Amino acid sequence: MISASEFRNGATIEYEGDIFVVLEFQHVKPGKGAAFVRTKIKNLKTGSVVERTFRPTEKMPRAHIDRLDMQYLYSDGDLFHFMNTESFEQIAVNASEIGDTLKFVKENEMVKILSYEGEVFGIEPPLFVELEITETEPGFAGNTAQGATKPATVETGATVNVPLFINQGEIIKIDTRTGEYLGRVNG
Repeated sequence: MISASEFRNGATIEYEGDIFVVLEFQHVKPGKGAAFVRTKIKNLKTGSVVERTFRPTEKMPRAHIDRLDMQYLYSDGDLFHFMNTESFEQIAVNASEIGDTLKFVKENEMVKILSYEGEVFGIEPPLFVELEITETEPGFAGNTAQGATKPATVETGATVNVPLFINQGEIIKIDTRTGEYLGRVNG
């Protein structure tokens, strides 16, 4: 059990039948009345962020999240298949559990499978990936005074905004959290 006075950023808790991670917390001691803890918590299953206040003595169960490194093998329809590289055990995860977290992940890449009490609820892709541009308009040298960008499709099928000088066939680095272009990869 964890009391609200022990909240820290990143702590995971069971609350109202779901699992949440504490994004922000603030201990408030008003001039009148009892102290309380104001929090911003994120539901790990739905991704929604809510603000809640708790009494400092309020206790709730700590949620132990398992993060297991697995290799993304392939997808077939609504199922995504992953393999534990140590035991070679394979699991299939429904597309509704994953959302669009794999849009920048190629087959055979390593990801973290997030589970709670044996139930998979999410995937953590690598923070940065290197992907080849499969489709974009031809590049223009010297036309970047304003930092203009153009859409480009990468090998996973996702679209990224890249600078005008990037050409088809180039390999770029992408931040998977934001989908942002970070630079070219020197090959």
